[in-house]
Amino acid sequence: MIPNDVKITPELVAEHGLKPDEYQRILDLIGREPTLTELGIFSAMWNEHCSYKSSKKWLRTLPTTGPRVICGPGENAGVVDIGDGQAIVFKMESHNHPSYIEPYQGAATGVGGILRDVFTMGARPVAALNALRFGEPDHPRTRHILSGVVAGVGGYGNSFGVPTIGGEVNFDESYNGNCLVNAFAAGLADADKIFYSKAEGVGLPIVYLGSKTGRDGIHGATMASAEFDEDSEEKRPTVQIGDPFSEKLLLEACLELMASGAVVAIQDMGAAGLTCSAVEMGAKGDLGVELDLDRVPCREAGMTAYEMMLSESQERMLMVLHPEKEEEAEAIFRKWGLDFAVIGKTTDDLRFRIKQHGEVMADLPIKELGDQAPEYDRPWVETPKPAQLAIADVPAPNDLSEVLVKIVGLPDMCSRRWVWEQYDHLIQGNTAVGPGGDAAVIRVDHGGKALAFTLDVTPRYCAADPREGGRQAVAECWRNLTAVGAEPLAITDNLNFGNPEKPEIMGQLVGCIQGIGDACRELDFPVVSGNVSLYNETNGKGIQPTPAIGGVGLLPDISKRMTIAFKAAGEAIVVIGETKGHLGQSIYARDILALREGAPPAVDLAAERRNGDFVRGEIRSGALSAVHDVSDGGIAATVAEMAIASGIGARIEPTADLPLHAWAFGEDQARYVVTLPEADADAMLARAAVAGVPAARIGRTGGAELTLDGCNPISLQRLKSAHEGWLPAYMAAAPAEAL
Repeated sequence: MIPNDVKITPELVAEHGLKPDEYQRILDLIGREPTLTELGIFSAMWNEHCSYKSSKKWLRTLPTTGPRVICGPGENAGVVDIGDGQAIVFKMESHNHPSYIEPYQGAATGVGGILRDVFTMGARPVAALNALRFGEPDHPRTRHILSGVVAGVGGYGNSFGVPTIGGEVNFDESYNGNCLVNAFAAGLADADKIFYSKAEGVGLPIVYLGSKTGRDGIHGATMASAEFDEDSEEKRPTVQIGDPFSEKLLLEACLELMASGAVVAIQDMGAAGLTCSAVEMGAKGDLGVELDLDRVPCREAGMTAYEMMLSESQERMLMVLHPEKEEEAEAIFRKWGLDFAVIGKTTDDLRFRIKQHGEVMADLPIKELGDQAPEYDRPWVETPKPAQLAIADVPAPNDLSEVLVKIVGLPDMCSRRWVWEQYDHLIQGNTAVGPGGDAAVIRVDHGGKALAFTLDVTPRYCAADPREGGRQAVAECWRNLTAVGAEPLAITDNLNFGNPEKPEIMGQLVGCIQGIGDACRELDFPVVSGNVSLYNETNGKGIQPTPAIGGVGLLPDISKRMTIAFKAAGEAIVVIGETKGHLGQSIYARDILALREGAPPAVDLAAERRNGDFVRGEIRSGALSAVHDVSDGGIAATVAEMAIASGIGARIEPTADLPLHAWAFGEDQARYVVTLPEADADAMLARAAVAGVPAARIGRTGGAELTLDGCNPISLQRLKSAHEGWLPAYMAAAPAEAL
């Protein structure tokens, strides 16, 4: 008889994030009232963070296969073949709510969790990136959260020993009460030695590995699936505490154990800790799981079954082991100074059974807990499409040069050097292109091959038109990989939205997923992993829809990698792609004129592919010296960033029949600014014409100023000061707030 150790009340059910109809489903499923431990287990497994119950229907519409895909969504991370018997393993996940409550530990454990997702698959982590979004700069908590998050990302990644090589930082009032911390990690593995979480075999030992279990992080997954309110500070105990040095030991021990042939299945203990890892392993293998909690290594005395099953203490793994290898496996973990404990076994009865002190604390059907959690087809309404913003409705500036200086120094446009200089982006010695460009590039095993990584999304586009914004996020990711010379392979996504129970928010999610699917299909850019983070709201106010896209690309020859910096004076500057002067939702309209109207730029996916393939071919032929994709701020900001990066000036002469401000600041898609020797420019333009790719010479590099035709010259020193100055000055303006 399972003891009903606590009376289950409607209030207690609500505290566990379960709706009345979901609780009724539990009663119908098990035929009785659950114990407190069982209620906690259902709460953990059926929340949005673990079950994807509001998004499953739409996620299934995404393209997830391709000739290079070894493993798509459903495992700890996606796996893609990169040739020569090697694979890249990667994923992105959110740690938004914890990072708002406790910025340092929230961000640090976000990094730790995504690293475990990668090495659980048998891969050694080789790169980390992050996409960070904070409230408006003058909000009283923004500086404090930014400071803590950056310190947490750097503190964990630097100590663990993985290079943090790129990412995004943006500011908007919609994130005032709910920052976003999206962590990406990638690792290298042998393509034929990937490890999965599906348990196989009856009566096999289930082994607990890593650090001890404590009371930190209890209800972390449930908290991540709830809106914030005035009491969010009280949720601090649900934020986990990380130890990167223990995780480094865990990595080495796991990889050594995997090489021994002892591992049947392995799963990291992330969201919902021991509960989620054990249920997923058993359910995937159509097996039952029996655990004896008296054998679980604990760092605190008197922990209850409820606490142990819901703890999200970090640096822990669960593994199914070949019994004959148990002694060898234990010796490996003891050598690395980590806990190793056989805490249970697989069974053939499809039950999830938990024992403690000789009593059965939970006895539940494992399939219903795992892959048969509730799934909703939530009502949704399409976001009304905004009208186009005509160029005539967007006033030209009195002094375009002054506006350009202001644009490169905006919070969303300025250099992120203050951030990435706190990250070790050179550790492991393989970083070939670091932060600050279109995509980062690392060598593969010190050889001639390389991998490129980027994270991209433009939330203001997604808010105005979710489907177009979703398409643009993928297209920009594809462009950024192309701009360094990489063949785009696959993506991971991190879909950050507000409350899906509101039809207009659900409509944003649906629209963005539809747009992501459109672009991935057209660009042969499959989705191999990802994460959905919902209920990003505080007091009913949601964030901008933010479907962050992480892309991976392959460079066959690292010597052909490209950067954004001009390489020499006297070179031709060419724009690839058609310029129409689209100003709706542009940086110029939003931040200079305070116009937040109009549709975002249309994404022509056929043009994206055609133009990108042409640029990549030119890079690989050795024709180009610098490449930068055109995005926020338009051509003028793009050229300015190239000049700042190189210390070489330029003179620009518009070619399109457009008002100068529309030509300079328009954010039309599928465009690149490239440079090459002047003597080779005509031949390249001829090749573009043959390929059906719009291309036009717009200027020449040289000097110590940037000059737009008919405008006042801007010294590079002034541009650089504006670009580099805002973030350090902002962070130095006042000490980060104490809580």
